[in-house]
Amino acid sequence: MSLIMLFQRNGRTDDDLLEIYKQLLYPRIIEEKMLKLLRQGRISKWFSGIGQEAISIGATMAMDADEYLFPMHRNLGVFTSRNVPLEKLFLQWQGKEAGFTKGRDRSFHFGSADHHICGMISHLGPQLSLASGVALAYKLDGLQKVSLAFTGDGGTSQGEFHEALNLASVWDLPVIFIIENNGYGLSTPVNEQYRAKHLADKGIGYGMKSLTIDGNNVLEVMDAVKTARSYCIKQKKPFLLECMTFRMRGHEEASGTKYVPQELFDEWAIKDPVQTFEDSLLENGVLTLERIKNIKETFKGSLVSDLESGLSAPDVISSSIKEEQDVFKAFSDNFEASTAPTEEMNLLEAIRDGLFESMNTHPNLVLMGQDIAAYGGVFKATEGFVEAFGNDKVRSTPLCESAVLGCAVGLSLQHKKSMVEMQFADFVTMGMTQIINNMAKLHYRWGQNVDTVVRMPTGGGVGAGPFHSQSTEAWFTHTAGLKVVYPSNPFDAKGLLIASINDPNPVMFFEHKALYRSISGDVPKGSYAIEIGKAKVVREGDEICIITYGLGVHWANEYAEQHPETSIHILDLRTLAPLDYDAIQEAVQKTNKVLVLHEDVLIGGIGGHIAAWIQENFFQELDAPVMRCASLDTPIPFAISLEENYMAKSRLSEKIRDLLNY
Repeated sequence: MSLIMLFQRNGRTDDDLLEIYKQLLYPRIIEEKMLKLLRQGRISKWFSGIGQEAISIGATMAMDADEYLFPMHRNLGVFTSRNVPLEKLFLQWQGKEAGFTKGRDRSFHFGSADHHICGMISHLGPQLSLASGVALAYKLDGLQKVSLAFTGDGGTSQGEFHEALNLASVWDLPVIFIIENNGYGLSTPVNEQYRAKHLADKGIGYGMKSLTIDGNNVLEVMDAVKTARSYCIKQKKPFLLECMTFRMRGHEEASGTKYVPQELFDEWAIKDPVQTFEDSLLENGVLTLERIKNIKETFKGSLVSDLESGLSAPDVISSSIKEEQDVFKAFSDNFEASTAPTEEMNLLEAIRDGLFESMNTHPNLVLMGQDIAAYGGVFKATEGFVEAFGNDKVRSTPLCESAVLGCAVGLSLQHKKSMVEMQFADFVTMGMTQIINNMAKLHYRWGQNVDTVVRMPTGGGVGAGPFHSQSTEAWFTHTAGLKVVYPSNPFDAKGLLIASINDPNPVMFFEHKALYRSISGDVPKGSYAIEIGKAKVVREGDEICIITYGLGVHWANEYAEQHPETSIHILDLRTLAPLDYDAIQEAVQKTNKVLVLHEDVLIGGIGGHIAAWIQENFFQELDAPVMRCASLDTPIPFAISLEENYMAKSRLSEKIRDLLNY
């Protein structure tokens, strides 16, 4: 069969075919040079996409330039086809200051909003949910646009693959998911990864249109993606595309290819996407050998200057101040005290009111969570919101915490705010990769803020047992890039929630379930914000200081009221990240005896950090060691008697007595 028959023109001119050839050839030329540099020891690592270029090129050229793409580490062609400057790519690969991540990450672990590209993280699957988030933003804005995400055959085994595709299908999102089936996940062959005949068949289970194509035929890829894109726009539905290809190099160069039978290399060598397309254009008279030589020489010549700029650029100069400044997007808000009339609210009503005010303030705010729409959420925090704001902006989700959190990240790429409600804080474990490795690190890595609030109904005291009562706040205070807020009363809850939603950075917002309906207070009407990172003195005293937050504030107050003979100073932290060190210092210097109280367990709780900081900085001013009062280092039990013994409150009197008597 003539090679011309393998490549269907479908109306493309000679100039069109020539441009496609150049785009296909360029990343191959770059990669061949990079492999030489690797052997020379001038670069440290390389993930080769040789043999798979047709997928990156065909897919990218079939999309509009302002539609978001989510590539992986073998998709160099996505970046070159989007005209990302090669010099800038070299700077990125070499970890230079002028790279996209300022030396903070490597390879293709970066994005560029200017080029509508969001790169991967090493966990492979999470970018699929981000693509769903961008597609949701397109849909909400009524745009005729589609997002596109790549994954490999290995990535389809991850739970993120299922969650992202299922969410996109249930919500009818215009997103194309491309599987690059290259035969191996590192060294694991596909027959040890799945039992389906084709990975595209998995689309059937999601009610999703899908197709398997030759991933080495650049025109077939381009036509398939164009068809899928048109389908997504017209039908308002997702599309799954499996591209069959082969990885001609190792997973990365150091891993080698000894595990691959030679006959597979022989079989796929004759299907090389660059060579077969070049041969077709030669046979069809679109190219000549002389023109091919000239194109290759031009490409190689342009590589030299870009490469030398990247290799000769100065190394990053470390600055702790700059590193810390880049963790969050800079932001200022209005924190003037509210003069509006007040009304009595419980904690839950205050949170609901804060959400309602934020929805009216921010037209780009989207609420997501299990059962939060018509049902109003299990705690009824969003009751009546669907009637007020509609199902598009108040969205009940399938049980897929990770995909929804990833969707929130994707919404941020399109300048939307989001609130994600964890039905219980305990369930956040299902989405830790998205929070810890995407939300928290995106701005530090390449300047993309994640504008979301994750609401976390938390804590014990309600007899709900070990899967609905855990104190999880310390998991997130340990992670740079997250703000952690934990109000103890209705006034603070509303003002801090509004501030958290105003803030363009990711905020973990903790709400104690036992306080939802058990406490009330005067709350101003309308919108007001309380500054994140500012603690509050809730009781003045000069004998001992209790530093606490959440339910601990009420335990401390209760003890103080029952023991008027002791002058107790109580500091409500309100925010756990960032901590208000100035307020902590003032409290320490006021009493010289300090107890850090929290419901969380002792080991690894934030009290350990606070105690250490105080003793490092104010040791000579202390009249006693900083003491901690925390819950038992066990899972939180169900039975009320066991739970009461577990909780820190059961040891509070003893700890205060020890501190007073020291």
